[in-house]
Amino acid sequence: MPLKTLFLNPPSFENFDGGASSRWPATREIESYWYPVWLAYPAGMLEGSRLLDAPPHHVSAEETIELGKQYEFLVLFTSTPGFPGDIRLATKMKEANPALKIAFVGPHVTTLPERSLQECPAIDFVCRREFDYTVVDFANGKPLSEILGISYRDASGKVVHTADRGDAMDLDALPNVTDVYYRDLDVRRYNVPFLLYPFVSLYTTRGCPAQCTFCLWPQTLSGHPWRKRSSDSVAREMAQAKEYWPWVNEYFFDDDTFNIQKARTVELCSKLKPLKMTWSCTSRVTTDYETLKAQKEAGCRLLIVGYESGDPQILKNIKKGATVDRARQFTKDTKKLGLTVHGDFILGLPGETRETIRTTMDFAKELDVETIQVSLAHAYPGTELYDYAKENGFIIGTEKMVDDGGHQIAQIEYPGLPREHVLEMVHKFYDEYYFRPKAVFRIVKKAFFNNSERKRLYKEAKSFMKLRAARNRSAKAMRAKTAQDAEKTVAAQVAGD
Repeated sequence: MPLKTLFLNPPSFENFDGGASSRWPATREIESYWYPVWLAYPAGMLEGSRLLDAPPHHVSAEETIELGKQYEFLVLFTSTPGFPGDIRLATKMKEANPALKIAFVGPHVTTLPERSLQECPAIDFVCRREFDYTVVDFANGKPLSEILGISYRDASGKVVHTADRGDAMDLDALPNVTDVYYRDLDVRRYNVPFLLYPFVSLYTTRGCPAQCTFCLWPQTLSGHPWRKRSSDSVAREMAQAKEYWPWVNEYFFDDDTFNIQKARTVELCSKLKPLKMTWSCTSRVTTDYETLKAQKEAGCRLLIVGYESGDPQILKNIKKGATVDRARQFTKDTKKLGLTVHGDFILGLPGETRETIRTTMDFAKELDVETIQVSLAHAYPGTELYDYAKENGFIIGTEKMVDDGGHQIAQIEYPGLPREHVLEMVHKFYDEYYFRPKAVFRIVKKAFFNNSERKRLYKEAKSFMKLRAARNRSAKAMRAKTAQDAEKTVAAQVAGD
């Protein structure tokens, strides 16, 4: 028997969607949780294991520590914002169960393995990049020195890095994550505002050949080589999922980019169409009309699209591989086909100015997609954006990405563009977008004709307004501190003279 293993997405800040399979770890405007897909794969390979997704199931740190006494091996998925709290939890779990072996996985420890081990003696080893077979090897008794893709301390305390493990190429050989969800998770605990509730998400591919400088996953965990499951494998899993949860309203394919290869997308759509299911996915604006049409006919409802910016030069700076004009045409195509779009935008990318922020806000309103998400640019260790910001001195202070409540804080500051201004523009972006008559009418219409949607929209509106007020206070406090620091500098110069 393998070691009795607990796969853990740890408890954290309230409403914090971090680690596991969140691509942008932070406390959300509206309570949102993504599925811990990465942890589900190895959990499906080890008999006697359990996958605990603590945040959506509202399992406290104290309950997690108590539960840890029942296990021999802990695999904890961490994130850069959540790492300080995660190592405190791991330390307490080791104190409560000294025999517990602890491995940390995820982008943060992939990029900073040695530092991570130094900061937390309770961690026995960290896994770099994809960790499916790595943790299974350890649970099955393989010595650390013989396991690829890990970093650990030897008997003398020196950190040892074993050779890298190659990417998993045969994705069909991995277990179905939905089997693990059915065993260990309550799918009614997961909510994302723009997806139909309840929903279930999973991957059909790994990796992304795009070179976006800010994107965390391809540069740290999943890699750039694009690997795909067979369309038959995906269709079989979806058919099984429908039997597990006949009441689930939507399935979401959370690939780095689901439809990046036209032939494969069209083939997969032909296998999904007979299932008569509603599904959504990620998409790039480079996807052509024929591919989108095949998706629509196969039951696709919504696309998550990274527009990022409305400024052509910023798109070039971040190596987006897409243009503003192409984004316009793509959006026209989706509207013609009746596909809903959730648009992602980022403020504070390289080249950002007050003028480019305004350009992006106006561009978003011109596109007029159903819903949007506006994020602050964060320089995650391991990304090209991090190296650029670090080398040019644009990362301010301690590199902290979130405040004590897990909310995003402005980490990057460019000359002539104060951090507090970018933070203010995030909530101004939301205000200008959603308080337009056209957007208000869309929301009211949806609420009027759907009672369950009306209740959810009301709850989400309250959460949004609460965070909006908190963001305003944070921006004002940051502005006041900047002014105070400037006054102190002037006073010191005067005293020196």
